[in-house]
Amino acid sequence: MTSEVDLLELNRRYLWHPYTQMKDFEKNDPLFVDRADGVFLFDAQGRRYYDTISSWWCILHGHNHPRIKAAIRDQLDRLEHVHFASTTHEGAIRLAEKLVALTPDGLSRVFYSDNGSTACEVAIKMSFQYWKHIGETRRESFVSIERGYHGDTIGAMSLGGIPKFKGPLDALTFDSYRIPSPYCYRCPYEAKPPAKSLNCSLECLGPLEKLLADKGREIAGIILEPLLQAAGGMIVYPVEYLTRLAELVSYHRVHLILDEVATGFGRTGRMFALEHTGISPDFLCLSKGLTAGFIPMAATITTDDVYNAFYSDYKEGRTFFHGHTFTGNPLASAAALASLEVFEQEKVLDGLQDKINTLQSGMKRFEVLPWVGDVRGIGMVAAVELVRDRRTRTAFPSEKRVGWMIYKEGLKKGLILRPLGDIIYLFLPLSVTVDQIEDILGRSFEVISGLTL
Repeated sequence: MTSEVDLLELNRRYLWHPYTQMKDFEKNDPLFVDRADGVFLFDAQGRRYYDTISSWWCILHGHNHPRIKAAIRDQLDRLEHVHFASTTHEGAIRLAEKLVALTPDGLSRVFYSDNGSTACEVAIKMSFQYWKHIGETRRESFVSIERGYHGDTIGAMSLGGIPKFKGPLDALTFDSYRIPSPYCYRCPYEAKPPAKSLNCSLECLGPLEKLLADKGREIAGIILEPLLQAAGGMIVYPVEYLTRLAELVSYHRVHLILDEVATGFGRTGRMFALEHTGISPDFLCLSKGLTAGFIPMAATITTDDVYNAFYSDYKEGRTFFHGHTFTGNPLASAAALASLEVFEQEKVLDGLQDKINTLQSGMKRFEVLPWVGDVRGIGMVAAVELVRDRRTRTAFPSEKRVGWMIYKEGLKKGLILRPLGDIIYLFLPLSVTVDQIEDILGRSFEVISGLTL
């Protein structure tokens, strides 16, 4: 049997990990995860670690939930995979019915793909092609938001706005209009952050208003993450911002594309973040929590209006020529259906409020630390932004790698605290208990307060 030491050497020799500078592991080893259960990951020595980031935001009901495992096993004995171009199967049909029932009125057509990037890519391509089909051929541009993130495929990258991602791949992407992030802590429009002020007048939407007034008839759609810019820094912004933005784009007949890959399925306290606003988009992009982290799957849900623009005789060339090998995969469909059953039978959403209160109130203790510039959160997500100077909000120099220091110290305390630069966040599984939240907060405070800078 190959030892852990040998496996780690093979890892060093053959693997290339995502979002990882591999030189970091020239002498140090990555965490070797051997198994998982509930909210814990275990290494080969049996040490346990809280999975505080839900294994990149997809674990909902804890690792190895028995109902979801059983559903996948049952499906394995029936049908493991079939192409979805001209065939169908029960799981994909039933899942589509469930998703349409869960999402706002007007969203009625489900297109499956593989991951969050492709869910957004599908929406972009559908929107672009839609305007061609209905004769508004000038609408070829898209609007995105600074610090937004929608995936790593070329189209999704073109509409991403994370500063650190800029660089060698820029030449591959297409141009888009970019509007400011509703980054309340670093708002350029007021001396005090609007999130802390009663007088926020949403000046950050001014550039969008002007853009739509000038170029509205040339714009196909706008894409954004509702209420939480996740990879951009766990930036929580006001409900009023999203409501007003939706009104603006509706007035100018621009498609509203909501990327709920990270925020969907209970993360903000509602099934979908859009439910905090009452708006209904033209496209809703889902993945990650769709299968509760068991099997890759994504869905792009759109309207009959969009669907009907493609519905035509084949000779007219309106087919949506886009697809993925594992589109509508039966095993993934079974996992997604089982996850939705867990929501219903375990009354997951009903049980979140006490957990949310514990998390959000417990985060306030971090405000006393001299290098904590901002504490923010929504639902089961919370973050602290670490800064060199609280008064000026000056960031630490990137070479100091404060977030990386905290990650390594967190492992010693049994925590997976993977940072976003110098932003330390919790993206907790919905199955975590109140006692576990308090334990996670206590350990996290020990790590951050003990930092020597």
